[in-house]
Amino acid sequence: MGTGKHRAPKPHRPKLGSLVAVGTVPLVLALVGTGTANAEPDHPVPVTRTDSADQAEAAQWPAAEAPNVRPYEGLRIPDDILSSLQWARPLPDHQYLAPLVGLHAPVPVAPVPPIAPPSGKLRFGDVQVDAPEWLYREQAIQINDTAAMAEANMATFFDSIGMERTRSDRVAGQTMGAAAIGAAAGFVFASPFALFGAAVGGGLALAIGLPFAPIGLAAGPIGAAYGAALMAAPLSAIGAGIGAGLGAVHALSAPPRALSTPDAVAPAPEVTDPAPEAADTADG
Repeated sequence: MGTGKHRAPKPHRPKLGSLVAVGTVPLVLALVGTGTANAEPDHPVPVTRTDSADQAEAAQWPAAEAPNVRPYEGLRIPDDILSSLQWARPLPDHQYLAPLVGLHAPVPVAPVPPIAPPSGKLRFGDVQVDAPEWLYREQAIQINDTAAMAEANMATFFDSIGMERTRSDRVAGQTMGAAAIGAAAGFVFASPFALFGAAVGGGLALAIGLPFAPIGLAAGPIGAAYGAALMAAPLSAIGAGIGAGLGAVHALSAPPRALSTPDAVAPAPEVTDPAPEAADTADG
């Protein structure tokens, strides 16, 4: 007789995937029930019963209209203008520059409209550069809009303390432009430090995330970007602050420039006819 032992059957152990699938069923049912409960019972889906083929073809699906649709209407901005500011104004005319007089404490004034950038340009105050080809148009519009609104807010403040329009435009424009140049110079100066920060940050992040590979490998680029920004951002901010200060001082100290007017011409003497009595005497 066989003396082999009968093995007890192992208990059924469902796989993890099956457990997850089964566990999602109550969630799906709950979501479906919630959607059914929130549906509006007052607007049932119309069911048309007809034997006409033409009427059956006329019914289209889907036929629901999206709520809260409000078309945005405004002036048509050309595609080569990287701006979305509907209330923008053209570049100011610099024929004259008002003197810096009559300043006072800030008072409420009308907001100054932003200035529209030239075609295909990124504008930072009085600094204009060609938009790079690798920059998406939407991102270029966001950059221009942000810079234009910052310049407009600055000009509004200068208006509130009594500056004339041309002077406040120049101070705001030169401050923004010099700040952009200073930020770029600070970034260039910080480039070697940024590379070092990227190497250190990426190495540390990769070492931390390596045990959690492959997902943890994504920590490397994140750490590199953080390390580079940690080095470049402070120097760029310092450069922007220095540039803004120099630009504001230069614009405030600029001498006024008057409108050109034609030279004054002395009026010609009036020529009057001789008196009639004198003419008669000369004839006699």
